[in-house]
Amino acid sequence: MRKFLIVLDDMPEMLNAMRYAAIRAAKTGGGVEMLAIISSEEFQHFMGVADVMRAEAHEKVEAHFKVFRDRMVKREGITPTLAIREGDKVDAVLTHVRENPDIGVIVLGAGTGKGGPGPIVTALTGRHMAELHVPITIVPGSMTKEEIIAVT
Repeated sequence: MRKFLIVLDDMPEMLNAMRYAAIRAAKTGGGVEMLAIISSEEFQHFMGVADVMRAEAHEKVEAHFKVFRDRMVKREGITPTLAIREGDKVDAVLTHVRENPDIGVIVLGAGTGKGGPGPIVTALTGRHMAELHVPITIVPGSMTKEEIIAVT
């Protein structure tokens, strides 16, 4: 089954990527995988403290995922999967796609602020594009729910 990969974070444009991926997966018989990336910089403490912080970060991600999983199940009938990686966000996406051949499309939400579309969008559509062997769909953060539904 082809999966649409989205990056699970707390950016508002992630909601557009999630909506797009869920609708496309439902219409094409695909699946959705949500990739949460925890910065390893957060764990540069003593070993015991780092382990506690890592466990807390995983718990937070899993709670966040559950909210969005329940939303996708209810609205689109899609049950997404969760993958968690630690480290640099761009490296984590590239590694995850490379190691998971069932990923067919990366779906990213693009920010609308002064900072541009976001670091992952910028990196994957720039210097790292040659490393990818799957297409990228970029969903503008400014799109409305109705516009997303219309194009899916």
